[in-house]
Amino acid sequence: MVKYLLRFIVIAYLFLLVAWPVALVATNTFDGGFGAITALTEDVDVVAALKLTVLCAVIAVVINTVFGVGMSLLLVRYQFPGKRALSALVDLPLSVSPVVVGLSLVLVYGGRNGWLGPTLESWGFQIIFATPGIILATAFVALPLVIREVVPVLEEIGIEQEQAATSLGASAGQTFWRITLPAIKWAVVYGVVLSLARSLGEFGAVKVVSGNVLGQTRTATLVVEEKYLNFDQQGAYAMAFLLAMVSVACIVIVAIIRPKEHAR
Repeated sequence: MVKYLLRFIVIAYLFLLVAWPVALVATNTFDGGFGAITALTEDVDVVAALKLTVLCAVIAVVINTVFGVGMSLLLVRYQFPGKRALSALVDLPLSVSPVVVGLSLVLVYGGRNGWLGPTLESWGFQIIFATPGIILATAFVALPLVIREVVPVLEEIGIEQEQAATSLGASAGQTFWRITLPAIKWAVVYGVVLSLARSLGEFGAVKVVSGNVLGQTRTATLVVEEKYLNFDQQGAYAMAFLLAMVSVACIVIVAIIRPKEHAR
């Protein structure tokens, strides 16, 4: 009886909090047919926002993948003073508001009063209110997702195979590519998917650092806000639907292929 009650509570919770709201977005998007989606694809500014969003998300995911795998190896394979503090610091992006993240980046890289901004702009590098700022903000908020997927797997596989490879004369690079990476590849893939989904939907930090310049630094999530505030609700629903579908498609694809790999 308790099992069925808990099952009902969980299903009701997920339905009211996740499934129903997302379903309403899809319903409102296609309320008038495919007109809202077609209008988005014909809007030059919206297409530019989508391209910028995808570009920034992909670059942020690449940065987080390389840094995340390296940080995971450092946290699991090595002992050093301050290791616990560093591990806790990795989770900081999950605990602070994205708006705070954006404001912090402005204080560091802002062109007028930032610590590094004036120097970088004198060298010709503008960070805030430009694409690099959007990439930094996106990479920051998605930083822990790869690390928190890879660290448990590294702890589970242990170091015996890596030590055996080293004792047979393998270099550090050969050990990583032939032993470590194949063992953690699905954790990396899942972390990349989560990081990509999070990056595509980032709003708060990007809104602070982007400047929201039409056709230049306006991302897809900012388009959703702009259309909703301008009473173009179906356009906002359509853009939100596109972002949600990309994220859902990534997660579904990984969920489908991952068990097949484990079964072999």
